[in-house]
Amino acid sequence: MPEVKVELRQVGPTTSESAMPRGHSTLVDRPEAKGGHDQGPMGGEYFLTAVGGCYMSTLLAAINAREAPVTNVRTEVTGTMGDEPPRFTSVTLQVTADCDDPELLEKLVQIAENGCIMVRSLKRGIDFGVSIGAPV
Repeated sequence: MPEVKVELRQVGPTTSESAMPRGHSTLVDRPEAKGGHDQGPMGGEYFLTAVGGCYMSTLLAAINAREAPVTNVRTEVTGTMGDEPPRFTSVTLQVTADCDDPELLEKLVQIAENGCIMVRSLKRGIDFGVSIGAPV
């Protein structure tokens, strides 16, 4: 099966830099209030951004493929936190757009929900593991 890999390396006391296959990179850090240096968003913020970004790109592709009269598309991603241990217990997306045909927008929103890799992964669950490799 195909894989997507992202590599992270420490670049500061609390900061990591992610390197992505297509040449992009981002910093990840904790806020100062949690002992970090606030050099970039936290992992949880990137998680929500990844969900929303995947969904938006899928929705925009559906709109463009159909040449649908939909503009000013926005998606608000909300992660609800649970306690003990802290974690996301739910993620919701709220889409707004300028579109004179509510049924068309609903259809496009459903197409994006069904087509987004992140949404499908979260809805169906994923296997997860951590291991220790040899130092580089």
